[in-house]
Amino acid sequence: MYHRRKFIQSLAALTVLPAFAKAAQQPKASLLSVTGWVKPGTTGYILPHEHVLVDFIGAEKITKDRYNTEEVVKAALPRLMELKQQGCTTMLECTPAYIGRNAALLQRLSKETGLTILTNTGYYGAAGEKYYPAHAYTETAGQLAQRWITEFEQGIDGTGIKPGFIKLGADKAPITETQRKTVHAAALTHLKTGLKIGMHTGDGPAAEQELAILLEHGVAAENFIWIHAQNEKDFSFYKRLASQGCWIEFDGIGNTTLTENLQRLQYMQSEKLLHKVLLSQDSGWYHVGEAGGGSYNGYTSIFTHFLPLLRSNNFKEAEIDMLMKENPVKAYGMAG
Repeated sequence: MYHRRKFIQSLAALTVLPAFAKAAQQPKASLLSVTGWVKPGTTGYILPHEHVLVDFIGAEKITKDRYNTEEVVKAALPRLMELKQQGCTTMLECTPAYIGRNAALLQRLSKETGLTILTNTGYYGAAGEKYYPAHAYTETAGQLAQRWITEFEQGIDGTGIKPGFIKLGADKAPITETQRKTVHAAALTHLKTGLKIGMHTGDGPAAEQELAILLEHGVAAENFIWIHAQNEKDFSFYKRLASQGCWIEFDGIGNTTLTENLQRLQYMQSEKLLHKVLLSQDSGWYHVGEAGGGSYNGYTSIFTHFLPLLRSNNFKEAEIDMLMKENPVKAYGMAG
């Protein structure tokens, strides 16, 4: 259980917490990409959860020396160009720190393809916490938050490139003490920066635990994105959390999951909750440690297979635009 004494220490560790101090200077619902702020109203189709490069070796062993950047670029460029040809303008790259996040690589790919790409701050605690750095266990929530706030204010790893959202991860409920601590840290970071909080979540009960922590800090539910909501098979959790304002992200869409994801969308449509849904594929990527980066899956299935399936099942074009164009900006945009 997260101890109240540590929570108070966490608050004290932050010097100031002016709500949305930086974001208030930016236009309403503006995305922050690896090349800077995105002008509102200029985005087309948006994928909120994809990957370019991932290294699963573990937090204590990971290093950029484990791969050749030029090889990664060679593998990623054709897949990204295929995506752009489908009318997609923007992709949120969700690889967190200590699993292969490389802001400079993403900036280069963004400039070479013309795609808008966002990167993130935060730590990933799912998969048995293999990807937490050692200091995630020893530092307070306030100290962790200050690390993430510094990335927002000064840039990532000396690049000057700023994160556009917070990415966390937790397993099924009950979430662990350290996972809970990172949610507290994310709340503090959000209150200072305005960055939205996306959290890979094992099931519905875990999502409710995460939301409760955010609400404890006064963070509105609309600032929380339940990533991998498709992991929960009880659809009633989608309604409960969406009705409170949370974003429900189904990001496992692929050629083998078309029917089950159609059923989820039909359920949300029937509940008049499509305005709280996000869609993506969790696809890619260059897999560090495998020869040639392994099997790099593309990003076009949602356009070539799933959206046509929606259209053939009486989803209106306005609903598809809401899902693929409007909702991602509302979910991840920085409110002014």
